[in-house]
Amino acid sequence: MKILITGGSGFIGTRVVEKLLSDGHDVKIYDIQKSVKYPELTVEADVRDGERLVEECEGIDIIYNLAAEHADDVKPLSLYAQTNIGGAENIVNAARKCDIKRVVFTSSVAVYGLNRGTPDEKCEPRPFNEYGRTKYEAEKIFESWANEDTERSLTIVRPSVIFGEGNRGNVYNLIRQIKEGKFLMIGDGKNRKSMGYVENIAEFLSSLTEADRGCEIYNFAGKPDLSSREIVDIIYDTLGMKRPLLHIPYPIGVAGGYLFDFLSTVSGKNFPISSIRIKKFTAETTIDTKKLHSSGFESPYSLEEGLRRMITHDFLK
Repeated sequence: MKILITGGSGFIGTRVVEKLLSDGHDVKIYDIQKSVKYPELTVEADVRDGERLVEECEGIDIIYNLAAEHADDVKPLSLYAQTNIGGAENIVNAARKCDIKRVVFTSSVAVYGLNRGTPDEKCEPRPFNEYGRTKYEAEKIFESWANEDTERSLTIVRPSVIFGEGNRGNVYNLIRQIKEGKFLMIGDGKNRKSMGYVENIAEFLSSLTEADRGCEIYNFAGKPDLSSREIVDIIYDTLGMKRPLLHIPYPIGVAGGYLFDFLSTVSGKNFPISSIRIKKFTAETTIDTKKLHSSGFESPYSLEEGLRRMITHDFLK
């Protein structure tokens, strides 16, 4: 099949491209940055460019939409809507004009919000930030497209935090802070976190080329969930470091986060500490993945294996 992947140069996208190519598919990467691994497959273009997207979708069988504004500190906030919502509108427009029947969209568990227990796919979304809100709005745009024609196929995947070799997100920052001796545990660390290893989600996404007609939504995370304390312990152990016993009570930690928010506003600089990052680290963020596993999918790696592989690759070589 001929497949176009928006955001295919990114952390997850590169792995998905690799697996799709190994399965014999013809892949085109549509991204604002040229793929380091697959430059010859890359069309350097923005998902916000609707006309270019239509041009590049001619002859395509499946669109994978992985392009997104997702960082915690995107400014201005309007960029979330322009890319996540505007991009979704451009993709469904291109799918209509090019008669493409199948779309795979990576949304996010951010649509559920924080401290929602263990939501499954039927749980009512309550996003707590602009990223989650715009991802949910994008879902509705894709669902409206899918419902227009019974021949269409839409798979929405809501990943938890995804980590792995080469990623420079929150898990990487946590490992780096621990390695540099700059980490202090905030809260008791008993809160559980649903997470996903990049090789596992790439395996799942690449398996969706033969998805049935209609719309399906899947939460994605590895199981069993790890607590913040367990994650930190695995990192210290893999690095060969001794874990300190001191921790900061949650109220004090959040107050410190607000102080850094203020400093960021007045100075124009971004700091590694913020109130939203502290809230996310200390929140109970788990999801139900029974539907994922009932589909027959089995993760090639456990969460602990994935963490240790990442730490070894990025910090110990």
